[in-house]
Amino acid sequence: MSGWKSKRFWTDATVRPAEGGWGVWLDARQVRTPAKAPLIVPTEALARAIVAEWQAQVGVIDPLSMPMTRAANAAIDKVTPQFAEVADLIAAYGASDLLCYRAEAPEALAERQAAAWEPILDWAETRFAAPLRRTRGVVPIVQPTESLAALSREVHAQSPFTLTALHEFVGISGSLLLGLAVLHGRLSPDEAWTSSRIDEDWQAELWGADEEAQAAAAKKAVDFKSAHNFLKLLDASA
Repeated sequence: MSGWKSKRFWTDATVRPAEGGWGVWLDARQVRTPAKAPLIVPTEALARAIVAEWQAQVGVIDPLSMPMTRAANAAIDKVTPQFAEVADLIAAYGASDLLCYRAEAPEALAERQAAAWEPILDWAETRFAAPLRRTRGVVPIVQPTESLAALSREVHAQSPFTLTALHEFVGISGSLLLGLAVLHGRLSPDEAWTSSRIDEDWQAELWGADEEAQAAAAKKAVDFKSAHNFLKLLDASA
């Protein structure tokens, strides 16, 4: 539907079966995405979560309070028509994955990184047949072509809706492997988020936390968990 900034005009938001999944209706009007496509999602659970967001609106509609609606819109309007490009963008993180670059010093930081990251690298090697090289420092290393191809195949195998969640995981964490670990349940969102923040947390421990950086990190953490909620609602049994 149009008019993202309009005031609430409906009495009830409801879920109805639709071709290809489940639609959301505001009284007699079907909700549409910003690009005017019908907002149809794969599972009833996700549709009901979207309905709850619309029902919670009071006065002027606030899109920032509707993360499931926004994610569904992104899956339909942005990811679906550009699936290959989005998948390629996500898969490209594998060539310079955060988990492969360790601190040169201090040794205690490198050990903390290894403790958190080595199990995920080992898991990826076993799960996807994708061993990756590690290094210390920031000088780029070349990863095995076969490993990058295997990771890319896994990314391209996702649906547009799961790819939308994965895009958030990877973009926020800076790691394709952490994103895939959350996608497949190898890590919880909290575990993956903590693993992605090892360097920042180390600096905060040494020099104290910066309030602005903390606020930005808190927002990213919320977005990360929201993407995981979106992913869970894509489970037809949810």
